[in-house]
This record gives sequence, C-alpha cells and structure tokens, in this order.
Amino acid sequence: MKQKILITGGAGFIGSHVADELVKHGYSVRVLDSLLPQVHGEGRLRPTYLDPAVELIRGDVRDAAALDRALEGIHAVFHLAAAVGVGQSMYEIVRYTSINNGGTAALLEAIAKRPIHRLVVASSMSIYGEGLYKNAAGISMVVNERPLEQLKERRWELYSEDGKQLQPVATPETKAPALSSIYALSKYDQERMCLTIGRAYEIPTVALRFFNVYGKRQSLSNPYTGVLAIFASRLLNNQPPLINEDGHQKRDFVSVQDVARACRLALECPNAPGQAINIGSGQAVSVLEVADLLAEMLERKNVGRTITLHYRKGDIRHCFADIDLARKLLGYEPQVKLQAGMVDFVEWLEGQSAVDHLLKARDELLTRGLAI
Repeated sequence: MKQKILITGGAGFIGSHVADELVKHGYSVRVLDSLLPQVHGEGRLRPTYLDPAVELIRGDVRDAAALDRALEGIHAVFHLAAAVGVGQSMYEIVRYTSINNGGTAALLEAIAKRPIHRLVVASSMSIYGEGLYKNAAGISMVVNERPLEQLKERRWELYSEDGKQLQPVATPETKAPALSSIYALSKYDQERMCLTIGRAYEIPTVALRFFNVYGKRQSLSNPYTGVLAIFASRLLNNQPPLINEDGHQKRDFVSVQDVARACRLALECPNAPGQAINIGSGQAVSVLEVADLLAEMLERKNVGRTITLHYRKGDIRHCFADIDLARKLLGYEPQVKLQAGMVDFVEWLEGQSAVDHLLKARDELLTRGLAI
C-alpha cells in the first residue's frame, strides 16, 4: 500500500514541488492549504500546476476540524505552511505569530493524538542572522548585528575590533541562532516545537533549514517573496530591480528541485530524525550578480537596475550554507547549477504576468521606520 503523505502549505511554491517529487516516487499525497490571496490571488482557486493526483483540502492549519480531516490515514507530514517574509513580519506581528507559531502548535496537538511515522518541518536560514565569518588570522567568528549608526553611514560590511574587514564563510548548523526578525523567530519556534514534540512522542522529526529557494511557481505579485521573484516581477513590468545596500551581499540560491529532493530524502533516510539540516547549494553569489544574470536572460538589461543604498531592519549582510551535514545524513548533493536553474526559471517566466507591489511595500517599511 502506498504511504499517504500530508503537506501543509502544499499548494504553494515549495510545497507543490515536494508533492511532485513524492508522487513521482510512488507516494499518495494530500495537501492542506488555505490558498492565501497574497500568494494565490483573490480567486483562491486550486493552482493549475498542482498535480491532479494530489488531494487538496482547502483549510487553515490553525483549524482543528480541518487538521482532523487532513490527518486521517496519514503516515507522514511535511509542515510547510507559514507566512513568509522578513520585512512584513516586522509590522504584521500578530498574523505571523498566529500562522507560524500558532499553526505549528495546532498541528502538533493534532499529531500528538494520532502519532505518525515521520514529521519534516521547513525551517529557514533566517534563523542564523548573520552567517559565519573569519578574521584576518583565519579564525572563525560569530558576529552581532551591524550597528544602525554604521548602516546610516552606508558602511555595509562587518569588521573586527581592530577595524579589519571580516570574510564570510559557509555557515554550519552549529552556529547559534541570531533572531533578528519576527519571521526568523517564528521559524526557529516552528523548528524547535516540532523537534521537541517529536522527541517527546517518539515521532521521528527532521527540520530542514532552507536557504534562498528559487524556481518556477513563485508568487510574482507578492513583494515579500524570494528576491529572484521580486526582481522578476520588476523586470517583467520593464522596471529596474531595486537592490538594497550596495548589492554585494552574498546569499545561497538553491533550486526548488533540489529542495524537493532533499525533502523526500528527509522522509526516507534513517539517520535524519532529531536533526536540523541546512539545505542550500553550498555556493555564495551576490544579489547584484543574480539580478544582472536574470536581466540578461530575460533580455531586459536595457531596463537597468537601481542600487538603493537602503537597509531594511532585520536584514543581514552575508549568509550561505555549509551542506556537509546534508551530504552525510541525507546523501544530498545539489544537482541544479545556478545557470541551469535560471534557464528553467526564465522559460517559465516568459508565460507569466506580475502585478508589481514592490514600491508600496518599500514605502510601508520606510514609513514605519523599518528601512533606512
């Protein structure tokens, strides 16, 4: 008999790709998703990209009745349902904590009544705050948030006490969390709640710390989604991408196809439970580089790009993944190089339209003093 898997938030960007991966490998998949208008549009209809073999229950992860229905006959759960976005989390505090923290609590209470065989929760690289650095002597250093006084002077990098610039290095799971936004705090709570209840109820549980996931099906009209989707929305509307700070901040861009495969491995691998594991590409790329690459591939380099020299409170300078633990425990190895993944993304973009809400979102942050 096929194992039946529930994916909360499974009609969204990452969740739908996880559903595809599971169906392809012989699992039966059910999705619980509230189809939020910010992600799915005002019609809140079943996405056309969702595999017809996937059962969709429209409901809120905080709703006990919806959870009871969704969990019936389920062997394992992927918990991906969450409100996403650092900036918005800093002023929609009640909504983010209600969905992310409260929704996870509701799910765990429901699971505790009917133990399952495995739970995989989506965590985030945002919990690290700044990534790991090393000084001129090659010694690893954990750094604090950059002082606002420094940022107001438009000095973006991090420095040692003797004034020398620190160099970013790959961030391992052993780095202590530094929770600089409500979103980061809520993702860490999701991770820890799941691992805690999993241990208490003997439910094998895995937390996957996703880095900057990109690919087709991202919501292009949501100004709080991934940076590549935000840049794409601007370019599709023949507007220049707005790049915060100086654009040289480094991130780890990982294909959603690699992320979906990592999720399946976390379901199947015997050594994964009880662990929090980075899922990224293991490569550092600047935000400016990906903006320019996307513009070139969309043949919109003439649109240009705007270096805003703005800073959003809660943002960090550099963070990219050390994926050695994923290799060891999951047998995970990224298969989609950035250039190839971008080709796939751009092919999908050619048939898409986007409502550009970025300036409105930026003004919201500036008005509230959340950007400088």
